[in-house]
Amino acid sequence: MPDDISKLSKKAAEIVSSLPKPTSVRVVSHYDADGIAAAGIICNALYREGYDFHATLMRNPFNKGLERLAKEENELIIFSDMGSGQIETIEKIGCKVIIFDHHQYLKSEVGKDILQINANLCGIDGNYEASGATLSSFFAKTLNADNEDLSSLALAGVIGDKQHIGGIRGFNKEILESALEKGFLKEHMGIKLYGGSIFDALYFSIDPYYKGLSGNKDEIERILDKLNIDKNTKIDDIEKDKLIRLQSFLLFKLIKADCQKIILDIAIRKRYFSESLGCELERFADLLDACGKNGHRGLGLSICLGDSNAFGEAKTVEKDYKQKILGHLIELEEGEIREAEGMRYFYSDSSSLGGVVAGIAINYILDDKKPLFSIAKKEDEIHVSCRGNQKLVKKGLDLGGAMKKITLAIGGYGGGHKIAAGATITLEKEKEFLEKVDKILVQQLKG
Repeated sequence: MPDDISKLSKKAAEIVSSLPKPTSVRVVSHYDADGIAAAGIICNALYREGYDFHATLMRNPFNKGLERLAKEENELIIFSDMGSGQIETIEKIGCKVIIFDHHQYLKSEVGKDILQINANLCGIDGNYEASGATLSSFFAKTLNADNEDLSSLALAGVIGDKQHIGGIRGFNKEILESALEKGFLKEHMGIKLYGGSIFDALYFSIDPYYKGLSGNKDEIERILDKLNIDKNTKIDDIEKDKLIRLQSFLLFKLIKADCQKIILDIAIRKRYFSESLGCELERFADLLDACGKNGHRGLGLSICLGDSNAFGEAKTVEKDYKQKILGHLIELEEGEIREAEGMRYFYSDSSSLGGVVAGIAINYILDDKKPLFSIAKKEDEIHVSCRGNQKLVKKGLDLGGAMKKITLAIGGYGGGHKIAAGATITLEKEKEFLEKVDKILVQQLKG
């Protein structure tokens, strides 16, 4: 474990422990699976120590959100899965702040009231080796060793952030190995199939997305009939030989779609079941993502806090969310994507869904030559979400760097990872943004 992470986490634990009980600690996190899991870990840890908490899950902590925070009277604010990219605004809030982040940072030296724990400043690659949730879980364990049981939540965050693609590694792997050793997780090999029936599992499969099958009722029924599997059968009740044939068929669908090898490698892979969460980690991550991006952020946090009633509600939200995603993916298959020299882009009516659709499309629908951008117009703003893949990153792609550079030049806010990033700009800057980002991406991909 890197010394910097240990020392900084100890300092963070000392800051929290110095507060009188029951102080209410302000917790602010991102609204995706990693961010919700990170917030869940921190809130659980605070509650166990006798502290109250007030949690908010934000899409982006830009001016409006941070202005609201500045008007509150907080003794301590903990940011998880965000904060480093907004450090200059956070320094003006006027209270103690702890940041757990793995995104690109603006600066390493910060104000005296701010403790910034950023993976990239500790020699850890925040793109692939640490997530907001794993950083938060290490702090929680430092605060109280009994909190290591929250590592299941942390690893759900890792998987939700797609850091399992190519294998769980680095700091994340240390958290995983300890969780397996302590018995918090059980490991098994298998393909991703879950739902009330095998029909539901295939119909609502968006990641992996099976071209021509996902969301296609008639084709699913035809395939299941051919395999002699009743569509209403629960997955656990399918005979072993039939399940193997189905898995082989699904893998062939991905091969036929020219998916990258790194994507094929995660189709049938080691999966991790958590008894405390009551399901497999990728399943839990999908529920968190659905809640966060389908307007039910508090519901996502509730299932992290162990609310069993919320779990059932989350499954209903997830179905609605996946139906929306399927609609967008089928539209993209039918040619709704626009081409530029260094990028592809499409327009979405939802900034939250657009990034998810872009991430799925680049892995399962398109070739791997260019990153994909989602552009959503909302009132006087444009919200941009962009996704690449590991092959493009190796060629020089840095979406987070591109978003930061462009928004500094034309106004707005932007940043993220090399492989996934976002930006918010004013409506009138759309054409200039597209021209500048295309130019930068062409340069990046030339190496």
